[in-house]
Amino acid sequence: MLARLHERGLRICVWINPYVAQASPLFAEAAAAGYLLRRPNGDIWQSDQWQPGMGIVDFTNPDVRAWYRSKLAVLLDQGVDCFKTDFGERIPTDVVWHDGSDPERMHNFYPYLYNQTVFELLRDRRGPGEAVVFARSATACSWLFPVHWGGDCESTFPSMADTLRGGLSLGLSGFGFWSHDIGGFEGTPPAAVYQRWAQFGLLSSHSRLHGSNSYRVPWLVDDESVEVVRAFARLKCRLMPYLYQAAVEASRSGVPMMRAMLLEFPQDQTAAFLDRQYMLGESLLVAPIFAADGQVTYYVPAGRWTNLVTGATLCGPGWIQECHVFSSLPLLVRPGSVIAMGARDDRADYDFADGVTLRAYELADGLKVAVAVPDVRGGADSAFEVTRAAEVVVAERVRGSKSWRLMLANIGTALSVTGGTAESTPEGMLVTAAAGSQRIEIRLPG
Repeated sequence: MLARLHERGLRICVWINPYVAQASPLFAEAAAAGYLLRRPNGDIWQSDQWQPGMGIVDFTNPDVRAWYRSKLAVLLDQGVDCFKTDFGERIPTDVVWHDGSDPERMHNFYPYLYNQTVFELLRDRRGPGEAVVFARSATACSWLFPVHWGGDCESTFPSMADTLRGGLSLGLSGFGFWSHDIGGFEGTPPAAVYQRWAQFGLLSSHSRLHGSNSYRVPWLVDDESVEVVRAFARLKCRLMPYLYQAAVEASRSGVPMMRAMLLEFPQDQTAAFLDRQYMLGESLLVAPIFAADGQVTYYVPAGRWTNLVTGATLCGPGWIQECHVFSSLPLLVRPGSVIAMGARDDRADYDFADGVTLRAYELADGLKVAVAVPDVRGGADSAFEVTRAAEVVVAERVRGSKSWRLMLANIGTALSVTGGTAESTPEGMLVTAAAGSQRIEIRLPG
């Protein structure tokens, strides 16, 4: 089955945890070797809370970590690509650790050792840049082993808002990536909750449809949910050149992909307390909708912003009240931004530079914007500079050789265009670079 999935271009993540049920053959093996956490009297610490008679793997023992890795390596040999490292937070304190660690301190540090063990195996077997876990429990410095998600939330609008609030806090604590269960985990979401959460989830660094006692696939909700998930999944695929570069930045600098507004607008006093909206990368403002009727109130910093979905423009600073159908939400492009959008909408891993479109928004006189388009391993594939001087906009390719385009949003006409072929679209002036062209120049009306 794993081979058939790989043939379709899919990668497989399987669910694991650090507990061993007493009925498992691994329990006797681990118990005999002394690999399970023990009580002060020497007995194996056991519980029925999650699995009958389960023991907890003692990751303070280097031999245990090697043993645990060996069991996961078998799964990798079968074709598994990565692991969802669930649990790690229910760690008792009435125990004795192999290395003599303080039980109170180990309560928080345990998930670090657990995820480090799994992440390093994946890194060693898959190579740098290919290791990924889907972790729930974490502590300081656990951002070294991404990705983390928010755990078992309820399938309600208030829980959706709580999820965003908690995720922004996580980002401010050093975590570059975070995710959540689209639609919530506990319960079954109403169609309105599901669709609004799908928008939010697909405009997050990582996206997952997941629930407890009901499936989260959209066709089990209703036809409109299918359309919403399809549209925003396609949008995310188109945004991958922009999103992947933000991911590269997060891995290098620690600045999270999903950013509390205060990170991008530290001088704006209103941004300091906003917890129902965020910046996705440095240029996209997302305000998820937490109401069945589509009503949303959000804050827009200074400048003329453009809704990426609807094309509508609005000016800040100030509070905005809107009502959105399920096919849209406040997804605003920051003025002075150039968004790199890919040519494909059917998958997330493709050649981002081939056919990339540079979408420029509200370029001010004298502005120069550098745009990097990475490859799927985070390397530098193509790079561009877009500048405006008075009424002349110039885009230059400084690295790369693949086809590309430039679009000036909210601009309908031009006096002249060199280096490519221009056409007017509802979104703005679109110029396709001539074969081999390194430069596009557009002269606008005065």
